[in-house]
Amino acid sequence: MIIKVLGSAAGGGFPQWNCNCRNCADVRRGVPGLQPRTQSSAAVSIDGRSWALLNASPDLRQQIAATPELNPSAEDPQRSSPIRCVVLTNADVDHIAGLLSLRESQPLTIYADPRVLSALSASPIFGVLDGRFVERMPIRPDEHFEPAGCSGLIVEAFTVPGKVALYLEDEQAGSDLGTAPGDTIGLKLTDTRSGRFACYVPACAAVDDTLLRRMSGAATILFDGTLFTDDEMIAQGLSPKTGRRMGHISMSGPDGSIAALGRLDVGRRIFTHINNSNPVLRQGSPERARVEAAGWEIAYDGMEVIL
Repeated sequence: MIIKVLGSAAGGGFPQWNCNCRNCADVRRGVPGLQPRTQSSAAVSIDGRSWALLNASPDLRQQIAATPELNPSAEDPQRSSPIRCVVLTNADVDHIAGLLSLRESQPLTIYADPRVLSALSASPIFGVLDGRFVERMPIRPDEHFEPAGCSGLIVEAFTVPGKVALYLEDEQAGSDLGTAPGDTIGLKLTDTRSGRFACYVPACAAVDDTLLRRMSGAATILFDGTLFTDDEMIAQGLSPKTGRRMGHISMSGPDGSIAALGRLDVGRRIFTHINNSNPVLRQGSPERARVEAAGWEIAYDGMEVIL
């Protein structure tokens, strides 16, 4: 199995277009130890020829252009693509907006929880994905399937603690913001030839025992690395929201992902979906050193993971 990290940043990318925080200012100036990142998405393949996208970020066209494996080969017909399908983990703008770049009458299957598919159907703009070519398939937690055109790959969705997409929040719903199972899912990706599997969880609000059991034994996990501390964006004057309010667990602290996943039996541990405010983006920072000392890697655009 091959997993390509197409984008490793959280919503807005890095640098974010309207952000002049220290990280964004320094990466624009070319300060060593910082590198630009596009918004979170990935691709997975068994044979390196047929690919499933994991989310479709607003930067998807740029990501496809930067990834030769996702482009037609010289022998392919005039209209063709090695991208066979897209699997969505939630309805966040930074995970669905790129679907609009896949509108060119190309056969494609979109897999998502019924609640996410309902959000797509409720927005007329996604009607440009012509139903004669683009099939929308519901997936439900604990059910596994072989994505269209990706022989040898089995995908299983599982519910993770999360939050409904910002634009779908129901302010009358109370503290849970209208969140229901299916609003945020993780993906277990299994290579049927070897039986090895990876877990892709780019958004997660907390780690519970169910999630620990689900990911135990994975060869690789790619996990939500949005913030280093829960109040990071407040402390930097970037937002009034905590990470928890945004539906993201922080890396550090007694309830953070490093502590919660410390004893998890997995191979590689990789943080992705990293916000522009996160100090781990800076190579050589104390926060980056803490993360790496705990056995974690920081994803970057173009990173390849082979199981």
